[in-house]
Amino acid sequence: MNLLRENDLIFGRLLKIEEPHLIARYNKALDAFGVPQTKLASFEIDRTGFSPQIAEELDDEQYLDPNGVNRRFIILTPAQIELPVVHTAFSNTSQLVYEFMMANARAINAITIKDVVYGEIEEQVNQVRDIEDLLSIAQVEFKVLSAEDLLGKAAELGRLADRVKHEPDAWRDDELLNRMVALARETGDIRENSLVPEQVVFRHDAYWTSHFGGVYIFADTDTTTVIADPATPGFRRSRPWQVSYLSKDDPARIFRFLAETGRIQLPRASWIERSNYLAHRGEMVLLDLIRREEPDTDFARADPVWLQTWTHHNAKLVAGEGSVPLLNAAVREISQTGTLKIEEIPPRERFLVTRADPAHKDAWLTNRLISDFVPSDFIARYVFNKQGFYRDYESWPDAWREYVVARLKTAYLMDKPALRKRLYGLES
Repeated sequence: MNLLRENDLIFGRLLKIEEPHLIARYNKALDAFGVPQTKLASFEIDRTGFSPQIAEELDDEQYLDPNGVNRRFIILTPAQIELPVVHTAFSNTSQLVYEFMMANARAINAITIKDVVYGEIEEQVNQVRDIEDLLSIAQVEFKVLSAEDLLGKAAELGRLADRVKHEPDAWRDDELLNRMVALARETGDIRENSLVPEQVVFRHDAYWTSHFGGVYIFADTDTTTVIADPATPGFRRSRPWQVSYLSKDDPARIFRFLAETGRIQLPRASWIERSNYLAHRGEMVLLDLIRREEPDTDFARADPVWLQTWTHHNAKLVAGEGSVPLLNAAVREISQTGTLKIEEIPPRERFLVTRADPAHKDAWLTNRLISDFVPSDFIARYVFNKQGFYRDYESWPDAWREYVVARLKTAYLMDKPALRKRLYGLES
């Protein structure tokens, strides 16, 4: 993974922590979790406070996620809201932490001037043993603490202030007033700077989880849909009256579900021609075919002219694989008719010519699911499914790794919003 790390493709854009007072605060949070303190003089953290360097030091990637549920978090600075999340068992952890930090920005800004905010994202189960445990997570609650107990002191000061307001003789109580003064020295004026997070409960709707080899859960008004390996404990047995179960190896039913619930855009000229999506897919498929057939290829030569020449010289192989001819035919049909007869395409190949509806709230998760059926598109895998991308990367030869890294640096890292907008219609 060194090549990925050197090029900011793994653990990129993290926040470096090297100030002694911030390291001391981080260690207080680790102490509270029962985790050994770090001895590092500097380390990097993501939005949740996870540090790859500390995980390596502890030889424990799960130090903030010991059971894959009730994820721990450590917030040293409000700036963490701008960071990615690089290690999690749930795909929506990043969004949940973002929503928590946005909803409680005033409190977090005030507390982190003097203290560290830490705690758990409580998910109503302590261990995931089957599908039922996942279905039980309807919402999450952020259990929030601070090392110097500023939260507790602010809450106590608020209660005492209420007594002064509502109890006629409370202002005569010197002990009460002295306590309020002492607390205010530590917390400041809580009327101006709230130190108590106001919103700590958030919905836990659609997501992917790494449990049981990967499970997708989509929530709609009347039903919940689970996409997983049929061998997953509880599959088709937990809440069958409420839950629809789809095998992750059943592309026909999965595609139909995505189409019927409005989560995908079927191939239409209106977005296909503007995005050049099918040409991109064709290039990805062709490059992957070359990688598999001729792994020692110098991929630095793989410009459009070279690819076309290789295709002509290997016409029989390309035709036998089938994806490139299918995509070429799709481009012709769309240019002539404006649409594509999706029912005439084999189920698995339908994912080649569709993308998530960018207006749907589950667009990122849907694109992640689509990428499972099109692993040849390493750009989509990296954008939407980094766990899958890193798993693929481990099996690649060095020459292909180097090409993929170079391509991602120029095609994606240089202007992420532009690529996401052009290929996937996403604004952010």
